[in-house]
Amino acid sequence: MLRWLQRTPPPLDDTLWQQTCQQCPWLHGLSAERERKLRALVELFLQRKTITPVAGLALDDGQRMLLAALCCLPLIEFGREGLHGWSELVVYPDAFRVRHSHTDAAGVLHEWDDELIGEAWGSGPLILSWADVQSDIAEPQAGYCVAVHEMAHKIDALDGVIDGTPPLPREWQRQWARDFQQAYDAFCAQVDADVETVIDPYAAEAPEEFFAVVSEYHFSAPELLVQTMPAVAEHLRRFYGPTGADAP
Repeated sequence: MLRWLQRTPPPLDDTLWQQTCQQCPWLHGLSAERERKLRALVELFLQRKTITPVAGLALDDGQRMLLAALCCLPLIEFGREGLHGWSELVVYPDAFRVRHSHTDAAGVLHEWDDELIGEAWGSGPLILSWADVQSDIAEPQAGYCVAVHEMAHKIDALDGVIDGTPPLPREWQRQWARDFQQAYDAFCAQVDADVETVIDPYAAEAPEEFFAVVSEYHFSAPELLVQTMPAVAEHLRRFYGPTGADAP
């Protein structure tokens, strides 16, 4: 098994890779070095991850490569460590329903159904809606990218705690926690006061959702993020690297 994991991934088909880069707006403008890093990550993703379409969905090789590229986009600076801890990408044709349960402090079990467009299960699979992936690509500056959102959760979970702070060097981690907490508290105050926010109010659900949502904005509406949360935007630019639009 160890030998298999260390095996060099097969190279990508050049034509399919170029098509992927053309189809995905967030890959436009990447420097040659960052594209090289992304390509290597996609090769590794396609070697190590099982991509499972369900509910009648079929995916061709180009679509699988596109999904891998979207999942690897947040890992260009972080590296292959971001792929650890899980093995499968499940893709539904559209939004999907899941059953949730929670036992409250009084011991009462609550159960409810949610309709989701993406989900990341701890060490389990990453799940995406293909229709929403396509919708995000069609409106690349709208502030949404469900693949990035769910990958942010996967990265967040690598240190064993999903809390909105990914694995970082100690000093940076302290700065990150301080700046993100301040921005999160201010944002929650706006949402609680029914103030209309330019960032999706879902970011107020929890610190880990705040991190995932602002990660989407880093790639899909970076100028808006800089204007509204400059300290958060600076951390994300350092963590994810520049977007294609503002890369030097």
